[in-house]
Order: sequence, then structure tokens, then C-alpha cells
Amino acid sequence: MKKIPTRKCLATNQIFPKSEMFRVVRTPSNEVVLDITGKMNGRGAYISKSFEAIEKAKKSKCLSKALETEIPEEVFEKMALFLKMK
Repeated sequence: MKKIPTRKCLATNQIFPKSEMFRVVRTPSNEVVLDITGKMNGRGAYISKSFEAIEKAKKSKCLSKALETEIPEEVFEKMALFLKMK
């Protein structure tokens, strides 16, 4: 049986399969981007794919704390847009 990798959502503190989460990455050049593939180099943090988790992460600034840098608004907008497309 194959093991399914899991990660903890920073906003909700719940554990989800990695495929059900957004990965936000601080690249080695200190740029913050949304990593859809899950394979980019850099420091990663995970947020579950829900509007509630995105809003909670935005309000609590948990992504900023985890990645130790300011998170641009466009990263949150991309996550919301990705959810709307599904």
C-alpha cells in the first residue's frame, strides 16, 4: 500500500493530504510565489484549499511568520481564483 503524504495547514492546524493544499514558497531570491506543482525550490508553507483557510491565513499573518517575509496580496488572490475555477 502506498503512503499518502500529509501536511498541516498553517491557518486551521488540520492535517490534509498534500494534494488538497496550496504550497506557498519563499524562493532563494526572497520572492514569494504560489507553487501549484509542489516542487519549487525554497521554503514552503501549506494552506488548505478553502476560502475560510485563505481568509484566516490573511488575517492572522501566519504565512508571513512561517516564511519570515511579507506576503503579497496577489498570492492570496491567486489562491482564491484557483478555488473559483474548480
